[in-house]
Amino acid sequence: MLFGAVITAEGGSVEIGANCVIMENAVIRGVPNQDMRIGDNVLVGPHTHLTGCVIEGDTRIATGAVVFNGARIETGAEVEFHAVVYVNTVVPAGMAVPMGWFAGGEPAELVPPDDWDRIRAIMGPLDYPGTVFGVGAREAPMPDVARRYARGLALHHNDHIIPDYGHTPSREG
Repeated sequence: MLFGAVITAEGGSVEIGANCVIMENAVIRGVPNQDMRIGDNVLVGPHTHLTGCVIEGDTRIATGAVVFNGARIETGAEVEFHAVVYVNTVVPAGMAVPMGWFAGGEPAELVPPDDWDRIRAIMGPLDYPGTVFGVGAREAPMPDVARRYARGLALHHNDHIIPDYGHTPSREG
């Protein structure tokens, strides 16, 4: 794990396999009711965000990519720079989500970022509000969701930073 990377269990566990590299400022978030699991031999690039998803193994999640709740990246699939894998999406083994593209559905449909109409059509049935917030699409307005999130995140005032006992300070002189 490199400098600034964050691994946090927000009410859900986080499992990271062998031979994984978590690069600078990546965020890996465990959430309730969804596995957050990274298999063996995975490279997670800088500024990547993984939330409540499964990365099966032998893959690369490139710089700035986002993999949302309930998603699964199968063995050997890749997610390129700044790509988005939407909620409840399955990226099949061997598939690569191109740089900056959107992947949604099961199996994932790949859509270029300028095709907003197609992206919105795919997003609807994948149930972002239910998957991420546990509510129906029209059940809770954003102020209610934001208040619930704020209450949950307030619990972090008791968090403790785990020291890096493997770090050896340099000696001067």
